[in-house]
Amino acid sequence: MSGGLQQGDILKIERIAQPVLVVSKDFFNASGEIIGCPIYESGTEGPLHIGVFVDGSRKYVQCEKLALLDLKVRGYQKTGALTLADRMNIADAIQGIFDYI
Repeated sequence: MSGGLQQGDILKIERIAQPVLVVSKDFFNASGEIIGCPIYESGTEGPLHIGVFVDGSRKYVQCEKLALLDLKVRGYQKTGALTLADRMNIADAIQGIFDYI
C-alpha cells in the first residue's frame, strides 16, 4: 500500500515506461491510489511542461497528463523526490489547468 508515499515522490511503476511524479497530497495517497504526472527525458519547457533535475539531468514533467493510478494493483518503487520549489512550480501549473479565468 502507498500510505508512505508523499507528494513530490518519483516512482517507477509497473507497466508504465516513464517515471511518475506523485502530485496528489499525502492524505490522498494513503488510500493506495495516487494522482501522478509522467516525467519525460526530453521535451521543451512551457506552461505545462516543467523542467526539473532528476538523477543529475534535466527532465520534463508533463502536467497535462494527470492520471489516477491504483498502486494496490501495480508494483512500484520510489526512486527519488523533487525539491519543494519544483513541487510548487508543478502545483501552480496544474492549478492553472483548472482556473476559471
